[in-house]
Amino acid sequence: MSEKYKEIAEVICQEELSDGIFGMWIKTDKIATNAVPGQFVSLYCADGSKLLPRPISICEINAEKTALRLVYRVVGKGTKEFSSLRSMNKIEVLGPIGNGYTLKNNSAMLIAGGIGIPPMVELAKELKARGVNDITAVAGYRNNQLFLTEELEKYCKVYVATEDGSCGARGNVMDAIREYGLHAEVLYSCGPKPMLKAVSEFAAANNIEAQISLEERMACGIGACLGCVCKTKEKDSHSQVNNKRVCVDGPVFDYREVQL
Repeated sequence: MSEKYKEIAEVICQEELSDGIFGMWIKTDKIATNAVPGQFVSLYCADGSKLLPRPISICEINAEKTALRLVYRVVGKGTKEFSSLRSMNKIEVLGPIGNGYTLKNNSAMLIAGGIGIPPMVELAKELKARGVNDITAVAGYRNNQLFLTEELEKYCKVYVATEDGSCGARGNVMDAIREYGLHAEVLYSCGPKPMLKAVSEFAAANNIEAQISLEERMACGIGACLGCVCKTKEKDSHSQVNNKRVCVDGPVFDYREVQL
């Protein structure tokens, strides 16, 4: 796990990608040069009454320009504040946090839903850079308000599932996998727990390696408060119970480690 840095980052630009989904590029000194796919950062609000930072996954990394792209959904006052930031504004950032994906040279399927889609962009880019040519992404949305599909298409073949059937396969990502007959040697996934559970069951049934990134509500983001623990099959050396802290032990786990 890489070292964490707290910085005052500068906003490069920001745009609304879809209804309530924003993409923001920020310039950092050290975070961008140390980040890997699957990690996240904690953003601090300017309002002092909001003490806890908000965890935001890393969508893209530009190490040469020491810049990060963060894509997030506005769900409360904190993210609403972030969405108002413009070029040259400053924001306090801690990162990179957590363990990212372990990249393999095998054929890959990236499976994500909703706000779990952003980390797949940098992951697909890095897999492609490693020479993995057989990369497929399956992205699940509620409706035809799609985002980041064009970015993913730069690196892999993209299949879409929508709950209302307005784009791609009707249903969820597993419905799309079945409909299009998709397969791969390694699965990388990020999204809501029911989706990750379905991906884990699919991996187990087909004897496929799978890495899943858990979405949990986090408080401190540094592993001290135990507010984001998940159930595991083995005892955690920190708490001596069958728990692991998603913020520092994850967010990425081998699917066989955790109980969903």
